This record gives sequence, structure tokens and C-alpha cells, in this order.
Amino acid sequence: MMMETESLLAEMEACKQICIECQNTCIDTLKYCKNQNSQYIDMTVLTMLRDCAEMCMMCVNMINDGSEFMGNTCSLCAQICDRTAMVCEKMSSNVTIMLCAAICRKCAQSCNAMGLNSASYFRRSSLVSADALLSN
Repeated sequence: MMMETESLLAEMEACKQICIECQNTCIDTLKYCKNQNSQYIDMTVLTMLRDCAEMCMMCVNMINDGSEFMGNTCSLCAQICDRTAMVCEKMSSNVTIMLCAAICRKCAQSCNAMGLNSASYFRRSSLVSADALLSN
């Protein structure tokens, strides 16, 4: 059991790190896109980059909090990262946007695995009943 918990904690830490990297890359790419010729960048790309950055931040917060919604959040984050990557990959001639797509794909993989594995992770506070807290 101990090894399982340790590997899950390592996985959670790795997921947090790639989410932070993905969030930062999406924000940087969003700024980059806004500085380009507006006819060149589709509004869908800008919206997806913003949504992806927001979702990655939420994912990090949920993991930090040990939230019971962490699994669902990670799964949704994986979906948004995948969709963002797809939108970015349509602009295959642009190195900056393709780099962002690659990081989104990497983040999606990590979040997907986290979403599937988080069923074995329980919020510690939910193991403490309200009665036990009040009787002290």
C-alpha cells in the first residue's frame, strides 16, 4: 500500500508540474498570437488557449487541495488540452504554436492518467467525521 501511495504522490507531483508548464505555455502562446496579424490567428485558437490555461490552473489547485473532484477535473483538463492541441496543430507551419500543441498533448496524457488513477486517492479530511471533530 505504501508504495502505491508513494507512486501516486509522485504522479500527482508530475501532473502538477506539466499542468504548470502547459498553463505558462498557453499564456505565452496567447500573447504571441495577439501580437501576430489578426487575420492570421483564428479566434478559436485564442479561446482554446485561454480555456486550457484556466483549466490547467484549476487542475493544479485541485491536486494541491486533495479535492474529491480532482479526478474529474484532471479528466476534463485532459479533454481541453487535447482539443487545444488539435486546434493548434492546424497551424502546422508555426513553430511556436506547434510547441504549444506538443505540451498540451503531454499534459493531456498526464491528466488522463491522473483522472483514471485518482479513484485510489481519497481526501484525508473526508475520513474524519464531524462528530469526532466536535467531541474534542
